[in-house]
Parts: sequence; C-alpha cells; structure tokens
Amino acid sequence: MEYLSISPEVQQALDERRPVVALESTIISHGMPYPQNVETAMRVEQTIRDNGAVPATIAIIGGKLKAGCTADEIEYLGRKGREVIKASRRDLPVLVARGADGATTVTTTMIIAAMAGIKVFATGGIGGVHRGAETTMDISADLEELAMTPVMVVCAGAKSILDLGLTLEYLETKGVPVIGYGTDELPAFYTRHSGFKVDYRIDTPEELATVFRAKLEMGLRGGMLVTNPIPEEYSMPAEVINRAIDQAIDEANRLGVHGKETTPFLLAKVKDLTGGDSLAANIQLVLNNARLAAQTAACL
Repeated sequence: MEYLSISPEVQQALDERRPVVALESTIISHGMPYPQNVETAMRVEQTIRDNGAVPATIAIIGGKLKAGCTADEIEYLGRKGREVIKASRRDLPVLVARGADGATTVTTTMIIAAMAGIKVFATGGIGGVHRGAETTMDISADLEELAMTPVMVVCAGAKSILDLGLTLEYLETKGVPVIGYGTDELPAFYTRHSGFKVDYRIDTPEELATVFRAKLEMGLRGGMLVTNPIPEEYSMPAEVINRAIDQAIDEANRLGVHGKETTPFLLAKVKDLTGGDSLAANIQLVLNNARLAAQTAACL
C-alpha cells in the first residue's frame, strides 16, 4: 500500500515471523509532557526488546502511516507535543492526503498495526463510554475498533475517568472478550480495583496467545482486550483518584471541554490534582503492559 511505511527492522521481523509489538503515539504527543514523553517511549521500546520482541511505535508523519518510528521521529513527536493532531479513524484520509502529522490513538494504532500484519499492541488504557454519555453520546471510537479489527490490545483497563460499567456493557454488545490478566476484576488504570468483573481470567502469556490464536483461526471479527493491573507498588488509592477525577470532570463541564480534547484535559488535570503521582503511575503501567505484550507476542 502506498500510504503505509514499515520500518526495515519491523519488516524484517515480520518476514522472519519474529514477535512484534505495536505502540501508540498519542501517549507521546498528548499523554505526557516533554521530555518525559520521549524518555518513556524509549523505555517502553527497550522493555519490549528485553522481553524478546521488536517494538513498532506507530504514528502518521508527513502523511505516511508509519509502522515503526526511529528515535529521531519519536523525539520529533515528543517535541511537537499537542501541535500534532490526535488522529482517530475519521482523521486518517485527510492527514494522509494533506501530508500531515498525526499521533495515533488506540483506534488508529490498531488500524495501522493490522495493515502491517502486527497482531499485538501495548498501550496505557483504552477509551470507553464517558460519564454522562446517556446525554452526550461521548463514546470512544476505541470500542468500535476493538469490535472490528483483529489485534490484541494489552492495557491497564479502561481509564478511570470513564463510566466503567457502561464501557463493559458496550464491549459485551460488540462481542469483544475482556480478559483479566491474573485478576477477575477490571483494573481501572491508576488503580487495580474497579468493582467490575471481567469475562475471563488468564494467568499466563501462553494461554493469552492460545486464546487469541483460536479467535483468529475461527475467523471471528474484532480484537481481544487484555486488562493487566498496574503493579501493586504503583497502584493509587481508588478514593484519591476518584476525588481528583470528579473535580476534573466538574471543571471540564464548566469550561465546555468536549470531544477529542476531553481525555487529555482530564488526564492533565488529574496529574495536577494528585501532585504528579498519576504521571508516575501512568509510566509504570505502560512499562508493565509492554512487558506482558512482548511475552505474549513471543508465544503467539
């Protein structure tokens, strides 16, 4: 495809049937401040290498869908920060046609990974049904993509700024398996506990790979969501996070923040309200997900 650019390292790994793990770029441009964003991106790539897989950071640069970014390209995305458009499915045709840059969300990372033949993707947390969606209809495109695109997404659950119960209901309706890695409970990003049950608990990367392989071989549409709790030592108390989220949502409503600006606004506000603790937790959970994704890709 003329629009897709696969890095030589990633292409060689795919040709040799070695494990590859996709990574998103919204976390670089919109999820963290510079230079922590670039430092974290490079640490995540190294974590994947240390666990036997090849990292493929995904982005849109100069209108090209990139499966595998160089260190210079990651630095470029980190320095430009929010000047880079946060790109969902609807943005791809315009960005490509205009030769523009885009930071890929869970949705667009899944799309480009699938185009390149990459089956496993590690991220922080997925989007979902926002609180108050019964009136705003604010539902992340991530959920629809999970229903359509055959990529395993390893995350720390849904972001705790969301309505977790409705997010699980939506995924059930769309037929997306929600797996708890070593847990029966849906993790809530910064914290290990949400009070909501996952569909199945799986305790090894080998079984994750076996289940996903069966899904692919049966030709079942869509992906699989693996929810991997943040390590215990970095987990934040639910009451602290929930109090900060409630304050952040009140402020977002007051300022009229909506659409694709909502999540970056809320995450930045929560970071400020928690004195930066949420940023440290965010970094650790991404590293933890990268580790599990690489181990699972190696088994797959």
